[in-house]
Amino acid sequence: MIVFGPVPSRRLGRSLGINNIPPKHCSYSCLYCQVGPTQATEMAPRTFYRPAQVFNEVSEQVARLRKQGEKIDYLTFVPDGEPTLDARLGETIELLRSLDIKIAVISNGSLIWQDQVRSMLTKADWVSLKVDTVDTDVWQLINRPHQGLELATLLAGMLKFAEDFAGTLVTETMLLEDINTGEEGIARLADFLLELAPTKAYIAIPTRPTADRTVRAPDEATINRIYQTVSSVISDVELLTGYEGNAFSSSGDFVADLLAITAVHPLRKDAVMELLAKTGTEWNVVQALLDAGKLREIIYRDACFYLRAFRS
Repeated sequence: MIVFGPVPSRRLGRSLGINNIPPKHCSYSCLYCQVGPTQATEMAPRTFYRPAQVFNEVSEQVARLRKQGEKIDYLTFVPDGEPTLDARLGETIELLRSLDIKIAVISNGSLIWQDQVRSMLTKADWVSLKVDTVDTDVWQLINRPHQGLELATLLAGMLKFAEDFAGTLVTETMLLEDINTGEEGIARLADFLLELAPTKAYIAIPTRPTADRTVRAPDEATINRIYQTVSSVISDVELLTGYEGNAFSSSGDFVADLLAITAVHPLRKDAVMELLAKTGTEWNVVQALLDAGKLREIIYRDACFYLRAFRS
């Protein structure tokens, strides 16, 4: 199936997915991939589906959804492999423009050093690039790239793309306990993100079964430390810890709102107190969440933060 959804996406609202790469054609074989390991990595873009075929399937689904009154915020290339391995991605995007819906591409960024890949991606409205680390040894361990790829080359390609791209550029970093969470490595990552200057930096943890079942998400204190480090150089940083919800819209339910917000952004105690005051809620409600293990209190640089607990 080439088209699926729409599905609710914290990043993209109502997203209609486009699976333009059959499983599992990818330039990486990441430890945490939910699709499973890549049997043979590849790095040369080629044709998998004709652009007209993709367009016809997407346009038919869009017509059905519009007839039903369904909202679509983005057409999103989020396949079972690396979307930029599709040599005709740019042609497909150009065809989809006639549907008058914004277009997003979620890429691992490994092929962006190639001129043709950068050219294809500039046609999108929103592009996500994966930056799990800027240290070569860690990159080899986590992403298990094709042997022809070099980290320094692809990072330089990202910087070049950022200079030319007129749309929204975001990054995503997947955190793995004791692998890419060290303070020095995160500091170097933050330095690179400062230079890249994405509109938003997402920090993620594994929330689904992974290709390597031994990898784990770091604890909440580590996530908070990394969040604070990246926030010092990028104004908009968001956590992806697997909890969906209307993070910043008031539902009238203090508990639901607090848990949704702290799944995305650690909250300082004074912000929690302000939210309590606005809703007329007593502190004992927060304490009950702490006692139940649904919320964690973390001290970082002499400040008290609250973060939704995601591990038992």
